[in-house]
Amino acid sequence: MKVTQAEFVISAVKPAQYPADALPEIALAGRSNVGKSSLINCLINRKNLARTSSKPGKTQTINFYRINEALYFADMPGYGFARVPKTVKAAWGRMIESYLSNREALYGVIQVVDLRHPPTGDDRSMYSWLKHYDIPAIVVATKADKISRGNWSKHLKQIRNGLDLSAADPLILFSAQTGQGKADLWKEIGHLIPR
Repeated sequence: MKVTQAEFVISAVKPAQYPADALPEIALAGRSNVGKSSLINCLINRKNLARTSSKPGKTQTINFYRINEALYFADMPGYGFARVPKTVKAAWGRMIESYLSNREALYGVIQVVDLRHPPTGDDRSMYSWLKHYDIPAIVVATKADKISRGNWSKHLKQIRNGLDLSAADPLILFSAQTGQGKADLWKEIGHLIPR
């Protein structure tokens, strides 16, 4: 997709705050600090529309970005090791589960994992939850530029096995630094969204 327009619309914590214009939504899920914001910025050709942070747990709401008046990216709070109180984590969990379970405009989820490491327990839980509820998922393995090209297939296999992906489940090698995988990811997003 050629992105000509991208804007941050709202940070939402409850359904009443979600966008009401019924454009298709693609959510982004991943552990804290896995590179979701960088991935969004790379996809839309912007340096910092989605705020990146070195401090895990910075995103505490669902942030909606409208792209080309055609779809939304819904960036969800990171799961995993964010240093926030357990009560806050529990509230995030309820908010994310409610959004993923009940949002009619949701067409799929990009689950972002780190190519350098095997999937965490949280990664596995998220993926199996999406599968259980029949929510289409695209797994994107970020930070490909941090690993030598010769080791990519080994690390991709580790992710495929760790998440128990079938051969048909999309797994995309991605680097926000080099743009590796960007066209492939847009193509997969295109498969999820009605024409």
